[in-house]
Amino acid sequence: MSDRKDERVTINKEFESFDAFVSEYVSNVSQSGVFVRSPSPLPVGTKVNLCFTVLMDGIETVEGEGEVVRVHEDGMGVAFTELSSYSRAILSRLLTLPRR
Repeated sequence: MSDRKDERVTINKEFESFDAFVSEYVSNVSQSGVFVRSPSPLPVGTKVNLCFTVLMDGIETVEGEGEVVRVHEDGMGVAFTELSSYSRAILSRLLTLPRR
């Protein structure tokens, strides 16, 4: 279980402008985590709050907590540490949809 006293950085929660939206976004999703494209990746080990949308039959929101596990010049890999059962179900459905 995560320590709630740890400070967390929120990723993709709300965007102040369209420029902020295109400069930081989730580009790759798996059952274990996401890749977040960002011009300023956070350091490995940073705990983050995640809130991002995926397009399925409609727009669904995935929310949870994660930790930065990889950093690249164009972003960071974030492993999920806690997701609601609803968010896990969304990811399961998303990852089993036929590819177009």
